[in-house]
Amino acid sequence: MNADRLPVRPGNVPPQSTLLDKRAIVTEAYTVIPKGSMTDIVSSRLPFWEDTSLWVLASPVAGFCSTFSHYLVEVEAGGGSEQPETEAGIQSVLFVTVGTLQLTINDTRHELRCGSYAYIPSGLEWSLYNTGAAQATFHWFRKPYHFVKGLDEPDVVVTHESQVEAMVTPGSNGGWTTKRFVDPADLRHDMHITIVSFEPGCVLPFLETHVMEHGLYVLEGKGVYNLNQDWVEVEAGDYMWLRAYCPQACYSGGNGTFRYLLYKDVNRHITFPK
Repeated sequence: MNADRLPVRPGNVPPQSTLLDKRAIVTEAYTVIPKGSMTDIVSSRLPFWEDTSLWVLASPVAGFCSTFSHYLVEVEAGGGSEQPETEAGIQSVLFVTVGTLQLTINDTRHELRCGSYAYIPSGLEWSLYNTGAAQATFHWFRKPYHFVKGLDEPDVVVTHESQVEAMVTPGSNGGWTTKRFVDPADLRHDMHITIVSFEPGCVLPFLETHVMEHGLYVLEGKGVYNLNQDWVEVEAGDYMWLRAYCPQACYSGGNGTFRYLLYKDVNRHITFPK
């Protein structure tokens, strides 16, 4: 991942002369949060985090996502937390898009940079600090771990997207690829975070309709999504949430790669209300 491929960061409130951004959409089937909606006045802060602000892109509230939360986090130089997670039973995935961070898990240190991925099982002690001279940005996915009797919890995974092979979708002439940071056959995992890329002219050529819930953050380029029969154009810095069974398809809509970070829940039985 090159610096010039990073999305525009959230920022200040637009001037009074700016026309209203009409791209924000909230429906029962999907939500689109454009980058223009992520201004500093809607950022949040967390206990035990220093010099850090974040945008909550997805949270389990009525009418929105049900399985996970997704934060876009900015940490100033020297900032971070010795106690990032305050809730028991929560697993995390971190994906860095700007700067450098030092992640410590059970006294083992990991240096993270742009493109680094880290999976942190629930119950582990960890800390995260910005060790660079400039602001760092990362995505933080949180999900209660769904334990299954007879399965151990997954191990820590720290890697970089450059070390992950891009799997080519058959019939796409190499233009539709997916980078999977954990083995899809490892049933200990109950969520996957992947990077999906479409080269210009490539499409997802059918309406996917499935049980997995999705969160998608556009890392690069622009594309056009068909969501529950609506056509929606998105670009780098935009976020989409898709409920289970929301029909979805897309195509790359620009001159360059259309690339996004994707969450989905996997590998567990359907649970029933008690």
